[in-house]
Amino acid sequence: MLEDKNRQKTSLASLGEFGLIEHLTKHFKIQHATTEKGIGDDCAVLSSSDKQTLITTDLLVEGVHFDLSYVPLKHLGYKSVMVNLSDVYAMNAEAEQITVSIAVSNRFPLEAIEELYSGIQLACDTYNVDLIGGDTTSSTKGMLISITAIGKANKEEVVYRNGAKTNDLIVVSGDLGAAYLGLQVLEREKQVFKVNPQSQPDLEPYTYLVERQLKPEARKDIPRLLKELEVQPTSMIDVSDGLSSEIMHICTQSKVGCNLFEEKLPLDPQVISTCEEFNIDSTMVALSGGEDYELLFTISIGDFDKIKGNPNLTVIGHITEENQGMNLITRANQSIKLKAQGWNSFDEENE
Repeated sequence: MLEDKNRQKTSLASLGEFGLIEHLTKHFKIQHATTEKGIGDDCAVLSSSDKQTLITTDLLVEGVHFDLSYVPLKHLGYKSVMVNLSDVYAMNAEAEQITVSIAVSNRFPLEAIEELYSGIQLACDTYNVDLIGGDTTSSTKGMLISITAIGKANKEEVVYRNGAKTNDLIVVSGDLGAAYLGLQVLEREKQVFKVNPQSQPDLEPYTYLVERQLKPEARKDIPRLLKELEVQPTSMIDVSDGLSSEIMHICTQSKVGCNLFEEKLPLDPQVISTCEEFNIDSTMVALSGGEDYELLFTISIGDFDKIKGNPNLTVIGHITEENQGMNLITRANQSIKLKAQGWNSFDEENE
């Protein structure tokens, strides 16, 4: 869990709940005028504005969402914040505040929780959000992390999942599939370590993949880019559960169909080479991998010239009439019905 096995360990019981909260949060600074009162009272106080408030929350559970045998606690803290900020940016909004609640078993000393919070603080500083509250409690089964993010946006700029229209273009930021492959690499090295604890993993050929899994970046830049380009998306969602699942959410809520084109899916070269090594189909990885935290959105076909050639964005398909269904058009020009094969929180395989 910690690199230095001989480091002094401070029991959480020696601080108590309020002492722990004060210790972990004393270096967090308030950055937004809307944050009237952060940590230190019964409630956080946020000043009202003429903008709409957006609220999202996620729960991460040890053994289900993360494995501490290969996930550093600082990375886990950072990623936990990204998971939530990504949802805010997927509404075309700006994130301003977060709350953090954790439950930990007595196997975690103070120094381990400090590592977790150092990642949370790095995320707050990097993405300009305020930590304004939360809770700490004990757990009988490892670690649980619950983070709530609060964002703001002008009413006319908020983008929902239900606004896609026939002939809209389907656009995705960045590239797909790397986070899933990073997980496969880490899981493989874990199994090797179990057999031979003396072996040292060589992750050099997989640097990008592992980084995408352990330290993803939410796409705060995309809403700003679209505003600069004067493009208002008609629908938007973040790619957390897999591309196919996400476009199906948009289509279902917008009551439309879609055609995605296999040849247009953006793949990093490291994804392609590692798929060949693992003998996995790269299209399946792009469609179903999940945890990319890219933004998937639709735009009016009239806005194509505004985004054309932008290195951050790829047009991967278009919206069709609902009765045409949701399809993948293969490189051989065959139409295959899309299936939601991404992450399912209640899948027995994830128990």
